Amino acid sequence: MGSLLGGVKAGTLSGGLYFGGAAAFNAFLLFAFKADVLNSISQSYPQNCPPVHSIDGCFSSVVSSLPYIAFLGFLVSLFFVGLFGRFYESVPGGSPLVRGEVTAVLVGFALVLLGLTGARLGALTTDGLAIFYAVWTVLYGAVLGRLYRSYTRSVRFETTDKNLVRVVIDGNDYTGKSRTFARSSVHRIRAKVAKGTSFREWDVSGGVTVEDSRALETTIEVNGDGLLRAQGGKKH
Repeated sequence: MGSLLGGVKAGTLSGGLYFGGAAAFNAFLLFAFKADVLNSISQSYPQNCPPVHSIDGCFSSVVSSLPYIAFLGFLVSLFFVGLFGRFYESVPGGSPLVRGEVTAVLVGFALVLLGLTGARLGALTTDGLAIFYAVWTVLYGAVLGRLYRSYTRSVRFETTDKNLVRVVIDGNDYTGKSRTFARSSVHRIRAKVAKGTSFREWDVSGGVTVEDSRALETTIEVNGDGLLRAQGGKKH
């Protein structure tokens, strides 16, 4: 399980860039190919802008709807980046960059399915948007992955013998695994020992600190990448 907070923070900043840029590019295409757009509107005028009484008015309505479309897309993206942060270790890919790209592709597909990629009026705007979103989505994924890495830190949890001692973090067993946490966050840790086993202490390295290194249950603060190891052994 990764960091929901890290995912949302990274997604908010990268999503703002992604959808702000998309809205601006949509507006650019509409004005750059206005003649083509007006021609498309004239052919299907009642369907595009039924309450508007002129083609120019319809064009203005389409342009003014772009921020609203971008906002809806941003809300959709928050759902995915929340999942990205919460289940970070389960997202395919071996690095924040690759996992960010996977999430970006999912966001892109969702936008297409929900019709939130912009105003596709005319062949030129449709082709332009297709090329733009292909490139822009790749950049979005790269920024998302990089920002998530900057807001989180990775900690690995080990024991001297996993059959004797297990490491439980916030109620979940992470023995022999790594997990990302929000930077400067505090978490509950507990050593789960087998029958006939005694717990000795917590060993830490890197950016991890333990409140009480000899307590069976205590807390850790994560300020950097690090390692937490539970020391334990058979009772004599």
